[in-house]
Amino acid sequence: MKPFTFEKAKNPAEALKLKLANKDYVAGGTNIVDLLKKNIAQPDGMIDISTSLSNEIKVSGKSVSIGSMVRNTALTTNTELIKNFPLITKSVLAGASPQIRNMASTAGNLLQRTRCPYFYDVTTPCNKRKKGSGCSALNGDNKMSAIVGYSEDCVAVHPSDLCISLSALDANVYGLNSKNEKFVIPFKDFHKLPGNTPWMDNTLPQNSLITHIEVPKNEFHKKYSYVKLRERTSYAFAMISVASALQMDGNTIKEARLASGGVAHKPWRWYEVEDYLKGKKASDEVFKKASEIAVEKVKPLSQNAYKVPMLKGAIELALQNAVKL
Repeated sequence: MKPFTFEKAKNPAEALKLKLANKDYVAGGTNIVDLLKKNIAQPDGMIDISTSLSNEIKVSGKSVSIGSMVRNTALTTNTELIKNFPLITKSVLAGASPQIRNMASTAGNLLQRTRCPYFYDVTTPCNKRKKGSGCSALNGDNKMSAIVGYSEDCVAVHPSDLCISLSALDANVYGLNSKNEKFVIPFKDFHKLPGNTPWMDNTLPQNSLITHIEVPKNEFHKKYSYVKLRERTSYAFAMISVASALQMDGNTIKEARLASGGVAHKPWRWYEVEDYLKGKKASDEVFKKASEIAVEKVKPLSQNAYKVPMLKGAIELALQNAVKL
Protein backbone atom coordinates (compact mmCIF):
# COMPACT_ATOMS: atom_id res chain seq x y z
CA MET A 1 0.00 0.00 0.00
CA LYS A 2 1.00 3.61 -0.45
CA PRO A 3 2.79 5.28 2.53
CA PHE A 4 0.62 7.72 4.49
CA THR A 5 0.73 9.89 7.59
CA PHE A 6 -1.30 9.00 10.68
CA GLU A 7 -2.88 11.47 13.10
CA LYS A 8 -5.28 11.10 16.01
CA ALA A 9 -8.02 13.70 16.40
CA LYS A 10 -8.91 14.76 19.95
CA ASN A 11 -12.41 16.02 19.13
CA PRO A 12 -14.74 16.59 16.16
CA ALA A 13 -13.48 20.12 15.52
CA GLU A 14 -9.89 18.89 15.27
CA ALA A 15 -10.94 16.00 13.05
CA LEU A 16 -12.62 18.42 10.65
CA LYS A 17 -9.59 20.71 10.69
CA LEU A 18 -7.22 17.85 9.88
CA LYS A 19 -9.36 16.52 7.04
CA LEU A 20 -8.01 17.59 3.69
CA ALA A 21 -8.97 16.46 0.21
CA ASN A 22 -6.78 13.36 0.20
CA LYS A 23 -6.98 12.25 3.82
CA ASP A 24 -9.36 9.59 5.11
CA TYR A 25 -10.93 8.97 8.50
CA VAL A 26 -10.47 5.65 10.27
CA ALA A 27 -12.44 4.30 13.24
CA GLY A 28 -12.73 0.50 13.47
CA GLY A 29 -10.82 -0.03 10.23
CA THR A 30 -12.87 -3.05 9.17
CA ASN A 31 -13.35 -1.71 5.62
CA ILE A 32 -10.81 1.05 5.03
CA VAL A 33 -7.88 -1.28 5.79
CA ASP A 34 -9.08 -3.66 3.06
CA LEU A 35 -9.27 -0.72 0.66
CA LEU A 36 -5.74 0.34 1.60
CA LYS A 37 -4.38 -3.16 1.05
CA LYS A 38 -5.96 -3.35 -2.39
CA ASN A 39 -4.74 0.17 -3.30
CA ILE A 40 -8.34 1.21 -3.90
CA ALA A 41 -7.96 3.89 -1.23
CA GLN A 42 -4.68 5.78 -1.59
CA PRO A 43 -4.82 8.63 0.94
CA ASP A 44 -1.88 10.84 1.83
CA GLY A 45 -2.94 10.58 5.46
CA MET A 46 -5.25 8.80 7.89
CA ILE A 47 -7.06 10.48 10.79
CA ASP A 48 -8.05 8.31 13.75
CA ILE A 49 -11.46 9.46 15.01
CA SER A 50 -12.22 6.43 17.18
CA THR A 51 -12.06 8.43 20.43
CA SER A 52 -13.09 11.87 19.17
CA LEU A 53 -16.80 11.14 18.63
CA SER A 54 -19.57 9.70 20.80
CA ASN A 55 -19.73 6.00 21.58
CA GLU A 56 -22.90 6.34 23.65
CA ILE A 57 -26.44 5.08 23.14
CA LYS A 58 -28.95 7.55 24.59
CA VAL A 59 -32.68 6.86 24.86
CA SER A 60 -35.19 9.67 25.31
CA GLY A 61 -38.96 9.75 25.29
CA LYS A 62 -39.04 10.34 21.55
CA SER A 63 -36.04 8.53 20.08
CA VAL A 64 -32.78 6.69 20.54
CA SER A 65 -29.49 8.35 19.63
CA ILE A 66 -26.65 6.06 18.58
CA GLY A 67 -23.20 7.66 18.62
CA SER A 68 -21.17 7.27 15.46
CA MET A 69 -18.41 5.40 17.32
CA VAL A 70 -20.71 2.86 18.98
CA ARG A 71 -19.30 -0.55 18.13
CA ASN A 72 -21.60 -3.01 16.40
CA THR A 73 -21.32 -5.39 19.35
CA ALA A 74 -22.73 -2.70 21.65
CA LEU A 75 -25.79 -2.49 19.41
CA THR A 76 -26.49 -6.14 20.15
CA THR A 77 -26.05 -5.98 23.94
CA ASN A 78 -27.63 -2.65 24.90
CA THR A 79 -30.75 -3.40 26.97
CA GLU A 80 -32.68 -0.35 25.74
CA LEU A 81 -32.13 -1.28 22.10
CA ILE A 82 -33.04 -4.90 22.74
CA LYS A 83 -36.26 -3.78 24.42
CA ASN A 84 -37.35 -0.90 22.18
CA PHE A 85 -35.52 -1.44 18.86
CA PRO A 86 -34.94 -5.19 18.59
CA LEU A 87 -34.95 -5.09 14.80
CA ILE A 88 -31.66 -3.18 14.98
CA THR A 89 -30.00 -5.72 17.26
CA LYS A 90 -31.29 -8.64 15.19
CA SER A 91 -29.97 -7.20 11.93
CA VAL A 92 -26.53 -6.47 13.40
CA LEU A 93 -26.24 -10.01 14.76
CA ALA A 94 -26.84 -11.28 11.22
CA GLY A 95 -23.80 -9.42 9.91
CA ALA A 96 -20.09 -10.17 9.72
CA SER A 97 -18.52 -12.08 12.64
CA PRO A 98 -18.11 -11.44 16.39
CA GLN A 99 -14.55 -10.23 15.85
CA ILE A 100 -15.56 -7.71 13.19
CA ARG A 101 -18.59 -6.54 15.19
CA ASN A 102 -16.25 -5.84 18.11
CA MET A 103 -14.33 -3.34 15.96
CA ALA A 104 -16.82 -1.96 13.44
CA SER A 105 -18.34 1.46 14.22
CA THR A 106 -21.89 2.59 13.51
CA ALA A 107 -20.81 5.37 11.15
CA GLY A 108 -18.37 3.07 9.39
CA ASN A 109 -21.16 0.58 8.84
CA LEU A 110 -23.16 3.23 7.00
CA LEU A 111 -20.16 4.30 4.92
CA GLN A 112 -18.73 0.91 3.94
CA ARG A 113 -18.10 0.33 0.26
CA THR A 114 -19.68 -2.34 -1.89
CA ARG A 115 -18.27 -5.87 -1.85
CA CYS A 116 -18.65 -6.33 -5.62
CA PRO A 117 -15.66 -8.50 -6.66
CA TYR A 118 -14.82 -6.23 -9.58
CA PHE A 119 -14.57 -3.23 -7.28
CA TYR A 120 -11.85 -5.04 -5.35
CA ASP A 121 -10.03 -6.29 -8.46
CA VAL A 122 -8.01 -3.29 -9.65
CA THR A 123 -7.17 -5.06 -12.93
CA THR A 124 -10.81 -4.84 -14.09
CA PRO A 125 -12.96 -1.87 -15.18
CA CYS A 126 -15.19 -0.45 -12.43
CA ASN A 127 -16.95 2.91 -12.61
CA LYS A 128 -17.17 3.03 -8.84
CA ARG A 129 -13.39 2.77 -8.58
CA LYS A 130 -12.40 4.59 -11.79
CA LYS A 131 -14.89 6.96 -13.39
CA GLY A 132 -15.84 6.09 -16.95
CA SER A 133 -14.00 2.77 -17.07
CA GLY A 134 -17.16 0.65 -17.32
CA CYS A 135 -19.02 -1.89 -15.18
CA SER A 136 -17.52 -5.36 -15.44
CA ALA A 137 -20.38 -6.96 -13.53
CA LEU A 138 -23.07 -5.76 -15.94
CA ASN A 139 -22.29 -8.56 -18.39
CA GLY A 140 -19.91 -10.53 -16.17
CA ASP A 141 -20.16 -12.36 -12.86
CA ASN A 142 -23.32 -10.72 -11.51
CA LYS A 143 -24.88 -13.49 -9.45
CA MET A 144 -24.62 -11.32 -6.29
CA SER A 145 -25.54 -8.05 -8.04
CA ALA A 146 -28.64 -5.87 -7.99
CA ILE A 147 -32.08 -6.73 -9.36
CA VAL A 148 -33.65 -3.30 -8.89
CA GLY A 149 -32.53 0.33 -9.02
CA TYR A 150 -29.31 -0.32 -10.92
CA SER A 151 -27.97 1.38 -14.05
CA GLU A 152 -25.67 0.44 -16.94
CA ASP A 153 -22.90 2.18 -15.02
CA CYS A 154 -23.17 0.04 -11.87
CA VAL A 155 -25.03 -3.04 -10.66
CA ALA A 156 -23.38 -3.30 -7.22
CA VAL A 157 -25.41 -3.81 -4.03
CA HIS A 158 -25.10 -2.22 -0.61
CA PRO A 159 -23.53 -4.67 1.88
CA SER A 160 -24.81 -3.53 5.29
CA ASP A 161 -27.32 -5.40 7.47
CA LEU A 162 -27.65 -2.60 10.03
CA CYS A 163 -28.65 -0.16 7.30
CA ILE A 164 -31.58 -2.33 6.25
CA SER A 165 -33.16 -2.07 9.70
CA LEU A 166 -32.34 1.65 9.98
CA SER A 167 -34.04 2.18 6.63
CA ALA A 168 -37.14 0.30 7.75
CA LEU A 169 -37.32 2.33 10.98
CA ASP A 170 -37.01 5.76 9.30
CA ALA A 171 -33.75 6.76 10.98
CA ASN A 172 -31.98 10.09 10.51
CA VAL A 173 -28.25 10.71 10.08
CA TYR A 174 -26.76 13.67 11.98
CA GLY A 175 -23.37 15.19 11.36
CA LEU A 176 -21.04 18.16 11.12
CA ASN A 177 -19.95 19.63 7.79
CA SER A 178 -16.51 21.01 6.95
CA LYS A 179 -17.45 24.34 8.59
CA ASN A 180 -18.40 22.53 11.82
CA GLU A 181 -22.10 23.21 11.15
CA LYS A 182 -24.76 20.65 12.07
CA PHE A 183 -26.83 18.88 9.43
CA VAL A 184 -29.36 16.06 9.27
CA ILE A 185 -30.15 13.66 6.41
CA PRO A 186 -33.21 11.37 6.44
CA PHE A 187 -31.96 7.81 6.10
CA LYS A 188 -34.02 7.25 2.96
CA ASP A 189 -31.98 10.01 1.29
CA PHE A 190 -28.57 9.07 2.69
CA HIS A 191 -27.54 6.32 0.27
CA LYS A 192 -27.76 6.91 -3.48
CA LEU A 193 -28.76 4.85 -6.45
CA PRO A 194 -25.86 4.55 -8.93
CA GLY A 195 -27.34 6.45 -11.87
CA ASN A 196 -24.42 7.85 -13.88
CA THR A 197 -22.36 8.68 -10.76
CA PRO A 198 -21.82 5.28 -9.10
CA TRP A 199 -18.68 6.45 -7.31
CA MET A 200 -20.95 8.57 -5.10
CA ASP A 201 -22.28 6.09 -2.53
CA ASN A 202 -24.14 8.61 -0.39
CA THR A 203 -25.16 12.24 0.09
CA LEU A 204 -22.78 12.96 2.98
CA PRO A 205 -21.24 16.42 2.41
CA GLN A 206 -17.56 16.36 1.48
CA ASN A 207 -15.06 16.37 4.37
CA SER A 208 -17.84 16.02 6.96
CA LEU A 209 -18.41 13.76 9.96
CA ILE A 210 -21.32 11.62 11.07
CA THR A 211 -21.93 12.36 14.76
CA HIS A 212 -24.87 10.09 15.51
CA ILE A 213 -27.89 8.23 14.18
CA GLU A 214 -31.34 8.94 15.58
CA VAL A 215 -34.23 6.49 15.37
CA PRO A 216 -37.70 7.74 16.37
CA LYS A 217 -39.54 5.68 18.96
CA ASN A 218 -42.25 3.56 17.43
CA GLU A 219 -44.53 0.59 18.00
CA PHE A 220 -42.59 -1.76 15.76
CA HIS A 221 -40.76 -3.48 18.62
CA LYS A 222 -43.45 -6.11 19.17
CA LYS A 223 -43.86 -7.56 15.69
CA TYR A 224 -40.64 -7.66 13.68
CA SER A 225 -38.31 -9.99 11.82
CA TYR A 226 -34.99 -9.98 9.99
CA VAL A 227 -34.43 -12.70 7.41
CA LYS A 228 -31.02 -13.05 5.78
CA LEU A 229 -30.30 -15.61 3.08
CA ARG A 230 -26.61 -16.22 2.41
CA GLU A 231 -24.14 -18.87 1.38
CA ARG A 232 -23.10 -19.60 4.97
CA THR A 233 -24.33 -18.55 8.40
CA SER A 234 -21.38 -16.39 9.46
CA TYR A 235 -19.17 -13.82 7.79
CA ALA A 236 -21.17 -13.73 4.57
CA PHE A 237 -23.01 -10.93 2.82
CA ALA A 238 -26.66 -11.28 1.93
CA MET A 239 -27.91 -12.74 -1.29
CA ILE A 240 -31.26 -11.43 -0.06
CA SER A 241 -32.23 -9.89 3.28
CA VAL A 242 -35.57 -8.55 4.51
CA ALA A 243 -36.39 -6.43 7.54
CA SER A 244 -40.08 -6.42 8.42
CA ALA A 245 -41.94 -4.61 11.18
CA LEU A 246 -45.68 -4.46 11.81
CA GLN A 247 -48.06 -2.54 14.05
CA MET A 248 -51.11 -4.69 14.72
CA ASP A 249 -54.63 -4.10 16.00
CA GLY A 250 -55.76 -7.63 16.71
CA ASN A 251 -55.17 -9.38 13.40
CA THR A 252 -55.30 -6.17 11.36
CA ILE A 253 -52.09 -4.53 10.13
CA LYS A 254 -52.17 -0.84 11.13
CA GLU A 255 -48.70 0.01 9.77
CA ALA A 256 -46.00 -1.94 7.96
CA ARG A 257 -42.32 -1.38 7.26
CA LEU A 258 -40.39 -3.51 4.79
CA ALA A 259 -36.83 -3.09 3.53
CA SER A 260 -34.36 -5.33 1.72
CA GLY A 261 -30.64 -5.81 1.25
CA GLY A 262 -28.84 -7.67 -1.51
CA VAL A 263 -31.17 -6.19 -4.13
CA ALA A 264 -29.98 -2.64 -4.80
CA HIS A 265 -27.20 -0.06 -4.52
CA LYS A 266 -28.90 1.22 -1.36
CA PRO A 267 -31.18 -0.26 1.31
CA TRP A 268 -34.42 -0.77 -0.59
CA ARG A 269 -37.78 0.18 0.95
CA TRP A 270 -40.83 -1.55 -0.46
CA TYR A 271 -43.22 1.40 -0.11
CA GLU A 272 -45.88 -0.05 -2.42
CA VAL A 273 -45.92 -3.24 -0.38
CA GLU A 274 -46.25 -1.27 2.85
CA ASP A 275 -49.23 0.60 1.41
CA TYR A 276 -50.83 -2.66 0.32
CA LEU A 277 -50.44 -4.26 3.76
CA LYS A 278 -51.94 -1.34 5.67
CA GLY A 279 -55.45 -2.23 6.82
CA LYS A 280 -55.23 -5.86 5.68
CA LYS A 281 -55.87 -8.88 7.87
CA ALA A 282 -52.64 -10.77 8.42
CA SER A 283 -52.69 -14.05 6.49
CA ASP A 284 -50.44 -16.20 4.33
CA GLU A 285 -52.51 -15.18 1.31
CA VAL A 286 -51.98 -11.48 2.01
CA PHE A 287 -48.26 -11.99 2.57
CA LYS A 288 -47.96 -13.94 -0.67
CA LYS A 289 -49.64 -11.09 -2.55
CA ALA A 290 -47.28 -8.63 -0.83
CA SER A 291 -44.28 -10.58 -2.09
CA GLU A 292 -45.73 -10.63 -5.61
CA ILE A 293 -46.12 -6.84 -5.56
CA ALA A 294 -42.47 -6.51 -4.53
CA VAL A 295 -41.10 -8.50 -7.45
CA GLU A 296 -43.29 -6.91 -10.13
CA LYS A 297 -40.65 -4.29 -10.98
CA VAL A 298 -37.43 -6.20 -10.35
CA LYS A 299 -35.24 -6.93 -13.36
CA PRO A 300 -32.63 -9.62 -12.77
CA LEU A 301 -29.35 -9.74 -14.65
CA SER A 302 -27.92 -12.67 -16.59
CA GLN A 303 -26.84 -14.67 -13.52
CA ASN A 304 -29.10 -13.62 -10.65
CA ALA A 305 -32.64 -14.57 -11.67
CA TYR A 306 -32.57 -16.91 -8.67
CA LYS A 307 -32.96 -13.82 -6.48
CA VAL A 308 -36.54 -13.26 -7.64
CA PRO A 309 -38.13 -16.36 -6.04
CA MET A 310 -35.68 -16.03 -3.16
CA LEU A 311 -36.89 -12.47 -2.52
CA LYS A 312 -40.53 -13.55 -2.68
CA GLY A 313 -39.94 -16.31 -0.18
CA ALA A 314 -37.90 -14.08 2.14
CA ILE A 315 -40.61 -11.40 2.22
CA GLU A 316 -43.31 -13.95 2.98
CA LEU A 317 -41.18 -15.53 5.70
CA ALA A 318 -40.24 -12.18 7.26
CA LEU A 319 -43.90 -11.13 7.47
CA GLN A 320 -44.98 -14.50 8.83
CA ASN A 321 -42.23 -14.44 11.45
CA ALA A 322 -43.18 -10.91 12.51
CA VAL A 323 -46.81 -11.87 13.09
CA LYS A 324 -45.83 -14.91 15.14
CA LEU A 325 -43.96 -12.86 17.76
